[in-house]
Amino acid sequence: MLDGVLGFPFFQRAVLGGVLVAITLSLLSFFVVLRRIAFMGAGISHSALAGVALGMVLGVNPTLSATLFCALMALLIGYISQRGRVREDVAIGITFSGTMALGITLIALSGRYMPNLFSYLFGSILSITTGDILLIAIYCIATVILISLFFKHLLLISFDENIARVSGVPVDSLNYLLLVLIAVVTVASIKLVGIILVSALLVLPAATARQLVRTYRPVLALAVLAGLISLFTGLVISYTFDLPSGAAIVLCACGLFFICFALGKGRRRKSPKGG
Repeated sequence: MLDGVLGFPFFQRAVLGGVLVAITLSLLSFFVVLRRIAFMGAGISHSALAGVALGMVLGVNPTLSATLFCALMALLIGYISQRGRVREDVAIGITFSGTMALGITLIALSGRYMPNLFSYLFGSILSITTGDILLIAIYCIATVILISLFFKHLLLISFDENIARVSGVPVDSLNYLLLVLIAVVTVASIKLVGIILVSALLVLPAATARQLVRTYRPVLALAVLAGLISLFTGLVISYTFDLPSGAAIVLCACGLFFICFALGKGRRRKSPKGG
């Protein structure tokens, strides 16, 4: 059955787009989990609703409007938390609720039926077009290149910002870069898994990997593997049982996390004290 469906162009596009997004989100999840900014990913992803709604109201490409809007919100969150007198979690909570309210208000004010809105909210990986794939590829490849170029510095500021500053690393600029990359990949992912679910994939791959290993290279490798396993398993389950693909992928990612959590807990119990 799976061999047959792989011959369909829509499924090929779903696999290609899914692989690009799964790899990129898994890499970003390493920094999200390491820096404990999971709520940041949720805040940025949910701000995409206002960006999408703005694009639909203005008659421009919702993906492009969401990209610009999410990037601006990411920079705003970073600026408020770094320069203002507001804690990061408070800044995220303010933008989270404010942008969601803005999105709902824009949808209500438009007075138009928006049939594509559902796919942005919950994802529709099997309906993505060649144009979507091209945009996803540009976003994801650019993100992976930038992560590769600045990986050592991003790793250093994730462990200790003070040491990074003393070493001459541009900490503030790299923090803003990471937030913008999260925003860009979030937008690239919303047509696949949806605004509501994409934040889960910014956390689960690395969180799953860390149940089994601790050093950063194995965590990165296992995070990408976890993301790909969740993608392919979710797509198969989605097609077989006619379920929403985004939800199926996230449920598989959650299931994989709990399996690795149980395995990791078992290994820790068997290991000798101090070992």
